[in-house]
Amino acid sequence: MNAESFFKQGWRKFKYDGVLAEWVKCALPEARKAVGKQENAQWLRCGGTWFAGVSVLPNLASGALGGCGPLQGTAVEFVRHCLDLSNPDLDRGQISVCYPGYPQPMESESGAAFRYRRDCDAAHVDGLLAEGATRRRHLREHHGFILGIPLVDFSADASPFVVWEKSHEIIRTAFGTRFKGLAPSKWGDEDVTEIYQRTRKNVFATCKRVEIAVKPGQAFVVHRLAVHGVAPWGKSATTGADGRMICYFRPKISGPLEWLSAK
Repeated sequence: MNAESFFKQGWRKFKYDGVLAEWVKCALPEARKAVGKQENAQWLRCGGTWFAGVSVLPNLASGALGGCGPLQGTAVEFVRHCLDLSNPDLDRGQISVCYPGYPQPMESESGAAFRYRRDCDAAHVDGLLAEGATRRRHLREHHGFILGIPLVDFSADASPFVVWEKSHEIIRTAFGTRFKGLAPSKWGDEDVTEIYQRTRKNVFATCKRVEIAVKPGQAFVVHRLAVHGVAPWGKSATTGADGRMICYFRPKISGPLEWLSAK
């Protein structure tokens, strides 16, 4: 299983996989239940056009749920055997749903934040969290990768996942310089807002923006350091009553040093 293109581009799409498609059949009813639970209403945002759904899928660390066995297939084997990581167990799946009209303004975000979401796909790197009233960025979470699995059929312009090719190495270089000489245990204490914003602008100017179109039974894997986001709902986009529903797995790895230095 050749990983060269993944490490060069920062992402990879996988063809239809019957094994994965069977898991999707089991996961979809559980995802629908999670979206409809009152306890998960907090995740419905952007004027009702986005269900963020972090960690709402009730899967085991193997990915098993709803009477189905472990999550398996070509994409899963890729992340287990081709990525230079400590082979983490899967986290509970994030059920991300976009609906027609995404995005709409949220009361909790500024006008600038909404425009960034609308015009720049809310582009970000996972784990660099905005904190406090001034939204200063700190490295708080260390995810190993992003595995995206579509659960329903939707058109390619229905708020697709967006990634900036080769941005992972730009991020790696910038943060390697920023953290040079500091113990990894101290990296989370550092305010990295300025270097993060400058580097994102560099990524926008130099990297190719790619919209990833997928169907149930397919999957994609994105490098943990890659700049990525979600595009607005297209004018001619189509989907069913479930909206644009994707399950994401973003398992955590050993810590900041592996986050920055692993291939």
